[in-house]
Amino acid sequence: MRRWILGIAVGEYSGFDPLLVADTSSVEFDLDSGPLVDGVYPPLTLLPGEYENIAFCAFPDSLQFDQGSQTHSFRVREHIGPQSSEERAPTIDSFMYGFSHFIQRRDSSSKRGYQQRSLVILTQHQYPALFSAIAGIFGPLFETHGTPMLEAACHNIATWYEPDPTPGQTLELGFLGTVLQVEIPHSLDVQQVTETSSFNEKYDPRAHILATTAPFLPPPILLFEAALSNLWSIWECLVLCEPILVFGSSPAQTSQAIWWLRDLLRPIPLAGDIRPYFTMQDSDHLQLVNKLPPKAGLLLGVTNPFFEKSCSHWPHVLSLGRRIHPRQRSPTLGAPAGPPPGWKTKTHRRYISKDRALLKQLENAVKGDDKARMDASIALRRHFCSRSTQLITPLARYLNTLIPSPSESNKALRLKPFNSSNFLASLKAYKSVLPFKSTSKMVEFYQRWLKSPAFGTWLAQQEQIVQNVLNEPAPPLLPSSSSSSSFITNSVSRPASRTAKG
Repeated sequence: MRRWILGIAVGEYSGFDPLLVADTSSVEFDLDSGPLVDGVYPPLTLLPGEYENIAFCAFPDSLQFDQGSQTHSFRVREHIGPQSSEERAPTIDSFMYGFSHFIQRRDSSSKRGYQQRSLVILTQHQYPALFSAIAGIFGPLFETHGTPMLEAACHNIATWYEPDPTPGQTLELGFLGTVLQVEIPHSLDVQQVTETSSFNEKYDPRAHILATTAPFLPPPILLFEAALSNLWSIWECLVLCEPILVFGSSPAQTSQAIWWLRDLLRPIPLAGDIRPYFTMQDSDHLQLVNKLPPKAGLLLGVTNPFFEKSCSHWPHVLSLGRRIHPRQRSPTLGAPAGPPPGWKTKTHRRYISKDRALLKQLENAVKGDDKARMDASIALRRHFCSRSTQLITPLARYLNTLIPSPSESNKALRLKPFNSSNFLASLKAYKSVLPFKSTSKMVEFYQRWLKSPAFGTWLAQQEQIVQNVLNEPAPPLLPSSSSSSSFITNSVSRPASRTAKG
């Protein structure tokens, strides 16, 4: 079970009975102290700061609805203590990922007038589509049937694939009466492409799960409706590791949007910190939100209007939702409390031309039905993932010239040093397939990207890939110098074999 999740948090505020969920991880909302983690199931050692981070992130920090439920996700830093590393499964990147199903019902016996409960799946994996689906299935069933669903959920997860699944497989995972068809990625930086997914049938976001993508429901373009024409600027800021503050009216909005933006970068590696839902109580608050310039590549999803003032010096702010007239803004239930929906930037001027035909499709789709919105969302993802691949094509072409020749085989088998001036000369000679506004814009953009942490991470990955190939025992089949994608074979998706498990 620990291969997939670290634990399950189950809790409520009104009518909470500790005996009902003994030995589970419980998030309880105490009227005086706020949310509290009551325990862990299966047993999981958490340090005090982790308890507090998980507790506050499990609940929305703004009013969402009178009665209802929603699913959101968050990312909290792992705290290392003398016992934690010995008594729990290791994380992958020093973070824990939580997928919370929040439920609110009226309750006259409660001081608050409501019963509030959050059911949280904690995991070490960045699989937002998979674990959001699991939380969405588990939450309503636990609300109806209680502890038996918790036991059944843990039992189901414990039967999923021993040993770990092979990257690139499509799995059929049984979970509480539902069979989930899930494609596991080759790596976190691989694009899971709908056209080449391994489901042996046409991709359907309602039936198939690409594990590392953002949830496709509701259609993601609804999140960006007020900023559709700015999406090309937003993508450039992502690529250049510019920090972006993302405002939403709910944690469900911000977490879906943050995972969506992260997905658009692939196969470019993530080089900054992302927080799908971030609160003032997070132990990293002072480190991430202060008077200093925000850290490169930071994507911060927030709902509390406090951040509008404390992050007023940030260069870019994306506020999610539909564009509304200022006179229409009111403190009604569910109305955005932060800046009005749209995109605001203080520093960025776009380098690359928009796709006007796609923009028109998006604008029409938001006025259409769910099918049109879903089709447009998939087209939008395909477009920007393609641009991310096209961005690194000139670099892959140049890296091919750095492969040692057979006559140099007596020397260290590794890439020759990367030279920025030589690369830019190659870029000017061969150009880029991206529709830059001008040659000078193209050069300036790549000059900036070569200075970004994403480039350093990407180059290190490519050097390791090439070194592994060159040092294989058998004589390697070196890529042709005419291939512009030789060094990103591990960064683009490939069809995978199918393995079934009930």
